[in-house]
Amino acid sequence: MASLKGTETHKNLMRAFAGESQARNRYTFYAGIAQKQGYPLVADVFNYTAEQERMHGKIFFEYLAEEFNGEEIEIDAAYPVDLYQENTVKNLLASVAAESHEHEQVYPTFARVAKEEGFNQIAASFNMIAKIEEIHSKRFAKLAKELEDDTMFKKATPVAWECQVCGHIHYGVAAPTICPVCKHPKGYFKVHGEELTEQK
Repeated sequence: MASLKGTETHKNLMRAFAGESQARNRYTFYAGIAQKQGYPLVADVFNYTAEQERMHGKIFFEYLAEEFNGEEIEIDAAYPVDLYQENTVKNLLASVAAESHEHEQVYPTFARVAKEEGFNQIAASFNMIAKIEEIHSKRFAKLAKELEDDTMFKKATPVAWECQVCGHIHYGVAAPTICPVCKHPKGYFKVHGEELTEQK
């Protein structure tokens, strides 16, 4: 690979590393808020996504470490400051906005610049990670809509609700307030067979 020194791509890699690192921390903070609000499965999605953001950051950081190990890279960039205490819906919507910005604008631009500067592998990484950020955005949007519409624990027709702690199945239009088997609250129920982290 050609030298990254003096290129815009090396700065974009550091911007991307910083952005992914901050997203990881925001999602960890949001997970704690969701847990406190009684949405442990939403907290799990935030933590699951935070771990993926950690890996994205590692990918970008490793490109830099090949040539800049032990050095500092100065960048100018802006990152969101969104932290809504006691409001998981707002945190989900902030996450949708951040992920959408990355997959619609930031990473396609970084990929184009990398390709123009002759870094095809880095361009491919930006493009592939942009597609993953789109999945994150859609997942967060789905959860926000279910919370806003009060359909996360209530459906129009009876379904099988599965307690994620003990496996109890409850049939009805709504998850039970408390699991009759393990006594965990309704936040631990999801529709049986539904994956909250599926890649759609």
